[in-house]
Order: sequence, then C-alpha cells, then structure tokens
Amino acid sequence: MLPPVLQNVPFPVIASPMFILSNPKLVIEQCKAGVVGSMPALNARPAALFEDWLAEITETLAAYNAANPDKPAAPFAINQIVHKSNDRLEHDLALCVKYKVPVIITSLGARTDVNEAVHSYGGVVLHDVINNKFAQKAVEKGADGLIAVAAGAGGHAGTTSPFALIQEIREWFTGPLALSGSIATGRAILAARAMGADFAYIGSAFIATEEARAADAYKQMIVDSNSADIVYSSKFTGVPGNYLRGSIVAAGLDPEALGNGDPSQMSFGSGESSAKAWKDIWGSGQGIGAIKKIVPTAELVARLKAEYAEARASL
Repeated sequence: MLPPVLQNVPFPVIASPMFILSNPKLVIEQCKAGVVGSMPALNARPAALFEDWLAEITETLAAYNAANPDKPAAPFAINQIVHKSNDRLEHDLALCVKYKVPVIITSLGARTDVNEAVHSYGGVVLHDVINNKFAQKAVEKGADGLIAVAAGAGGHAGTTSPFALIQEIREWFTGPLALSGSIATGRAILAARAMGADFAYIGSAFIATEEARAADAYKQMIVDSNSADIVYSSKFTGVPGNYLRGSIVAAGLDPEALGNGDPSQMSFGSGESSAKAWKDIWGSGQGIGAIKKIVPTAELVARLKAEYAEARASL
C-alpha cells in the first residue's frame, strides 16, 4: 500500500538524486513532467544555499499546481546521506522539517531519529539498499519504503540481479518499493513494475538533459557510451560504484588497474574531497545505450511515457 503522497505520482518513476548534478531547475522540471524529482541536500554549497533551494522548489511547484489543478506536479524528494562524515545532516534535516519535504531518501545508513523527524510532519522516508539484509534493517528502523539498488545502477551500486533482489524483498515487504539499475526506457519501467516494484528509479538518463548541472563533455559521453563503457570500482570513494570508463582514462588512470579504495576515507561532508571524485570521475549506470541525445527533461519523460504505453499495449 502506497502512502497518499506517492499514490498521486502521475508516472511510476522516481528520479534519483545525483551528487553535484541535480539542482532545483532539474527537480522542478522532473516534477512538472510527472515524476518524483529529487536532489541531494549536499548539492547546495554552502549550506546556507539549501534553504534558498527548498524555497524555490516549493514555491515554484505550488504556483504550478495552482495554475494546473487538473494536472498537478509530482512531489519532490531530498536525499540525506546518513553517514557519520556528513557534518551537515542535522542542519539540512531541520530545513526539510521546516519546509515539510514530502519524500526523504536516506542513503549509507539508517537512523531511527532521522525517520522520526520526517514522520513528525507526515513525510515519507525511502531508504536505498543493495541487499535484503540492509532492507530489513532499514524497515526495522522505521523506513516507510525501499529503493532496491541492483546491479548496473549508476554511482554507488550493488551487484545483485534485480530479479533476485526484488523477489527477496517482496517475500516480506509490502510497502513502497522502487528499483534502480539500468532503467532508461519505458519498456524497462514496465518490466520493473512487472517484477514487483512500484516505481522505477532512474538517474543516468537525466544526466543527458539540458537542466542537469553536468559538464557538456559528461552529457555527451553519456550519449556516446554504452554498457561496455562502465567500470565498477571502489577506488574513488571506498564504496563500489559504476563510472564512465572515458572519464577514468581522461583522469590519467588505467581502468583495468585501479585497485580498491579505502572505506575509512569515505567522505560525504561539506568538504571538497568527495565532490572532487564525482566531479572528475563521472558516475553512470549500464543502461545508457538507450540515451541517444541531450534533450530537455520534459522531452525525456515524454519519451519514457510513450514507450511505456506502447510496451503495455503490446502485451
């Protein structure tokens, strides 16, 4: 059973929050197009900028909904990194409570106090997980829903097949469930739902949009690459993830001889150490072979909707 805020999503897609790349402009266009738009709180730097961004998103979407009562925007989500190195968590969470952010996506740890803060104003918490064990822990600590980050997802990702991961979670969990991993077509969205997910969780396809805060070369590399160009490594943040081979080569590194990163050096705080890794080494999922050009967000979502409808009609 979906909570009310997620029952009203026009199209079963949650746009994943992309470190550095997601911004209010992208989030607003995603929501107006009918998918849950999202961004990491840490993308607002300095921290004081975060409140300005929350005000911009909430006020713009409220005005849009008032002007379009028959076709309101989807709700938006903010990603909070629940990791000890995130020294902004308390500050950013307090602002989410103040602005009553509809959906909070938590990553890299599950905390009861964070979930309780979101529940205090009626918000919904979705926690991303890479295996069934972490999924059970997240729900035990009060998460309302789960994001199954399967093999092939962009950035930090697991290695479990989406078929196995969804099946194992659905054996015991009936709440909101999104699937992440190589989803870049309407047919893949329908497949995710057929497997038991309520939503497809899509990130990499939105990198190649006009609104994304990515370098032009990054967007073009998404268009020019496919699954063979993705490298899975823990070298850059200490946590295994998927990255574009071309960006690794451009940084002067050998994709075949990266070695492992140090998990103890993982950082998601307000400093530049973690930001530099994502700025120079570009994350991407394996589904990018379906991305053929850089387009406005509205055009991308329109394509996904058309493909989804066509796939349903063909069954």
